Amino acid sequence: MKKNLYIIGAAALSLLVSSCDKDFLEVEPTEQLSPEQIAAAAEKDPSLLNGNISGLYSTMYNTGTGGTDLDHDDFGQKGYDIYSDMLVSDMVLGGVTYGWYSRIARFQTTVDNTDIGAYKPWRYYYRIIFGANTVIDALGGTDQEQTEPLRRHIMGQAKAMRGYAYFYLAQLYAKGYGSGSEKILPIYTDTQVPNQPKSTSEEVYALIIDDLSQAVDYLDDFNRTSKDQIDKTVAKGLLSYALAARGTTEDLSRVVTLTDDVITAGGYRVTNEQELYGKVVDGVLTNPESGFNNVATPSWMWGVDLTLANDLDLVSWWGQVDTYTYSYAWAGDPKIIDKGLYDAIREDDLRKKQFSATSYRPLYKFFDPARKIGGQRNVTTDYVYMRVEEMILLNAEAKARLGQDDAAKEMLKQLLEKRITDYSYVDGLSGQALLDEIYLQTRIELWGEGKAYLAMKRLKENVVRGANHLFDAGSSFPYNADELTFPIPQAEVLNNPQLDL
Repeated sequence: MKKNLYIIGAAALSLLVSSCDKDFLEVEPTEQLSPEQIAAAAEKDPSLLNGNISGLYSTMYNTGTGGTDLDHDDFGQKGYDIYSDMLVSDMVLGGVTYGWYSRIARFQTTVDNTDIGAYKPWRYYYRIIFGANTVIDALGGTDQEQTEPLRRHIMGQAKAMRGYAYFYLAQLYAKGYGSGSEKILPIYTDTQVPNQPKSTSEEVYALIIDDLSQAVDYLDDFNRTSKDQIDKTVAKGLLSYALAARGTTEDLSRVVTLTDDVITAGGYRVTNEQELYGKVVDGVLTNPESGFNNVATPSWMWGVDLTLANDLDLVSWWGQVDTYTYSYAWAGDPKIIDKGLYDAIREDDLRKKQFSATSYRPLYKFFDPARKIGGQRNVTTDYVYMRVEEMILLNAEAKARLGQDDAAKEMLKQLLEKRITDYSYVDGLSGQALLDEIYLQTRIELWGEGKAYLAMKRLKENVVRGANHLFDAGSSFPYNADELTFPIPQAEVLNNPQLDL
């Protein structure tokens, strides 16, 4: 993989410096710098690495970061959120006029390692890893302890991004979790290491959890300037996801502690009714704070404030999902909720109002505030990566998995009291029935946000497609079915002769 990795890396370095100060770019053409030159510059002035960190964050929403120039599903993390929502089948591809995501929806990409769709997430996440390793190398390497605040904060963000990338690779490209001996992914912890064979699930998760644990520590006193940056609360959220996936008793206890910290001391609150769904009276939106389109929303832990300067349009998450954006969703390929999941939402649940009762489109959850069909041409509506509701649901899930049913129910009710008129039914649940309810509420609360797939895999749930799917309607797939996990792409197999050693 070394040759392929460095091709990725060269492109990554160009992206990483794209967010540096304009005047600096005019003086120094940093897109030509090698990792060694970056390290030398950082030794004199570590603050230069903030530009590299900013570049890592911009990779999450830039187009083409999965290695294509023209593919309209290649726009960073939110593109792969759509992939995973379709694999778990809670998001339905409601039309194939243009065909984007049709091979995902048909479960073709996941059983064909020559498919470009299997390559794009792989390239994207390893690009993030290479960029993070460039920063880590410049600070002395993955094992170098950092004591100076600026260096700690930069290292903490770099390690968090590397942990984030390996975590998603482990979700998308492996069927098992945590302590297994099955070999799943190559590990690269610096920019100089040659092609590597696949490491075991145990080794990959150990790296993820080590990286994210150190990020939590190093970012303890970091005060971010915008929500696209990872601070300690986001690092705790990412670490909670990784620990919940590995799922030992000790891991789950740590999930409870970490998520408790975020819920009680993170400074966030649950999305309220005015923010939860659009209320339209005589064609006029009466609550402009709704729409899941504003990074300033108090429940959002991690997201990005998109502006005209980001130059996003049709090729974006909004360009694929939102009827009120100039989008494929408007023009013929709607993204809608699975009918079985929609029917499972109680009638007294406010979240049912996020969707059209006839078309199942998320017309009142995700929308440009102008609400002109096909209207938003240049995207300024924001991306959400993580919300505090995820921490509540992870906390309840971890407690239920630990057998702490009463505590799990009380945590779940902290969310449901803001969503459902009568949630007393929760008191009668226990054991697997309680865990099933938490999983259902995760799917409902986080529809369209790329998190249900993660829950499906860690809880080993079956995927059942509802009646409104165009493909395989009514079919069921176990969590470890070939159809639900990507194969390592052919490009990696061909370029990394060490892969299966």
